[in-house]
This record gives sequence, structure tokens and C-alpha cells, in this order.
Amino acid sequence: MLQQKKDKARLLLEDGLLVEGVSIGKKGTSGGEICFNTGMTGYQEIYTDPSYFGQVVINTASHIGNYGVINDEQESDGVKISGLVVNEYSSIFSRYSAEESLQDYLEKNNVVGISDVDTRKLVRHIRSKGAMNVIISSELSAEEMKEELKKIPSMVGLELASKVCTDEPYFIGEENAEIKIAVLDLGVKRSIIKNLADRGCYIKVFPSQTTFDVMEAWNPQGYFISNGPGDPAVMDYAVDTVKNILDADKPVFGICLGHQVIARACGISTYKMHHGHRGLNHPIKNIETGLCEVTSQNHGFVISEKDVENSAVVNATHIHLNDNTIAGIKVAGKSAFSVQYHPEASPGPHDSRYLFDQFITLIKNT
Repeated sequence: MLQQKKDKARLLLEDGLLVEGVSIGKKGTSGGEICFNTGMTGYQEIYTDPSYFGQVVINTASHIGNYGVINDEQESDGVKISGLVVNEYSSIFSRYSAEESLQDYLEKNNVVGISDVDTRKLVRHIRSKGAMNVIISSELSAEEMKEELKKIPSMVGLELASKVCTDEPYFIGEENAEIKIAVLDLGVKRSIIKNLADRGCYIKVFPSQTTFDVMEAWNPQGYFISNGPGDPAVMDYAVDTVKNILDADKPVFGICLGHQVIARACGISTYKMHHGHRGLNHPIKNIETGLCEVTSQNHGFVISEKDVENSAVVNATHIHLNDNTIAGIKVAGKSAFSVQYHPEASPGPHDSRYLFDQFITLIKNT
């Protein structure tokens, strides 16, 4: 049997590091901010998470593609990553229920990637140097890649939620449900909406720049502010909406970017992390219960620990045990709380799904 010819590809980091490997996915050129995810499973859920929009993902798991892809594991309408970096790549798969190979899937979704890369070395480099832009190409010379890399914008100051949210409102769940929840879509994952629907809620998902008055006209019992990509510091439209929700004393729950937006609505600043938190094994301490949760995370920005400490408006409820960053808050005197991580955990452990129950209880008691 003849071995299939492998096309070469290059990866160029903003600090000048050039890595050579094998082209996977679509032949071409693509770039964005490079980051790494430590999850051992769930690559399709990672690639379709809107929070990764504009980013090139390194999978730290050594073998990617071996179980193919399936439509039910999509977290959005398609792939959202800008590029992919893996160590060992499989274009064949063994899972009997898989609908196609990862290679066919990446080609269909126009994802440029590179394999046969020492991902452990590359991750150590990023952990040392910090997040930066990168370009992958199977067609350009190293010099041409340098010029293309200059065109990629910094994630700082980049508003991306409006690029991945729904264009028109849509509904999920049973129309005659007791509880109606308005979701402000900043890049929401399907598993989050499913967790709300599974708890007997009727959900209306609104575009990111929808005002409070428009959502309130639907008469929901609660509001959910979703995850999503980009810098929360340039999302005044969402911050203003959350301020109005809080002023109206409505129950509200935020996740990830939604957590950051709620914090900013309460006067807490945000900042860009050195290299972010992305994976399925991040330890979080619930300050109120003293219990630890193993969580799924995906964020490159975080709220200010000092601002929270000095605030009379919000109280920390969760902390990240690796670096003591704030992972959860509640708003004093309001039915409002948020967490930095992803309690729907798709993929990941389900330690934190109690937060959805907490939100429903909050609505019922308000």
C-alpha cells in the first residue's frame, strides 16, 4: 500500500519562533491568537465553541482525530477556531457512530492546521512568553508569513461577540413552561441552552446588542448572559444592558464573558491574562461551601482581584486554586451571580452543573 504524500506546513509565532510540520485540514493560510487546551477529549466541542473565535488552538492531548466527528457534539453552527495545532493526527477513526473523519470536517469548515509538532515544547514556550498572534500556512514562505502575521489584530480591544451571536432571536424549550429565560447571546454554547431547557425552562435567545427593554417586553422571569469571545472592556453595549437588568432587580446568571460583563456593570475592571485558562481539569474552590470543583474553562481575560476585594457591590464566591484569580461573584442586594468557568462542561466534568439549579431556585424565590 502506497503511503499518502504529506504536504508540509509552517507555524510562525509573533516572537519569531518558526515551527515546521505537516499540513492538516484545508490547504492555505490562517492565523489568530494562539492558545492551548489541556482537555484529553472533546476536540469537536472545543473547535465549535464560539469563545474560541479568532484563536488558533493547540491540543495538548497527543492524539487527535481518532474518534471522528458527529453532529450532536457541535456547540454552535460550525467551527469557530481560526487554526489548529496538534501532535499526532489521525485522518481515520474507530468510533462506529462517527459521521465523518476530522480531516473531512476540517476541510469542509475551511480550517487550516498543522500536525507533527512538538506541542509540549510549544505549550511551554507560550506559558513562558505569553499569548501572542500566530500564522499557519501550507503555501507561503517564511518571509511571506511574516508580512501576513502583521495583519492579525491583537485580542486586546477586540469586540467579537457581535460576530458570532445569532442574527435573529430564536426559541428553545416548551412554550408553556413555567419559567421563561432571556439569553443575551455573546457566543452561547448549545450545551448551556440545553441545560436550561432540561430544567423546564422556555428560552428566547437574543442577539448580543439587544437592549434590556426589548428583552423585557417578552416578560422573562430571568436573564442569562452567555459566554463568548473578545475583550469585555470594549463591550459597553452589553454592560449597559446588564446595568438595566440589575437596576430592574431581575434574576441574572452569567458565564465566562457574561461573568466579566456583569462584573464590569458593577464597576469591576477586567484584564488580559498572560496565557489564559483553557481545559477540563481546572480546580475551583467554592468559598461559600468550602468544596472544590473540577471545571471546564476557556478564557483569556479575567476580572480584577483587587477591584473585587475593594468592592462594596460584589463578593467573590469562587476562586481558581492554581492562581487565585476570581472565578465567581454575586452582586450584593441583587438576585445576580456569575462564574468564570463553564458549568455545562461540554466537554468536561459535571461538578458545577448545580449552578443551573441554583439559578432556577433563585428565579422561583424572587
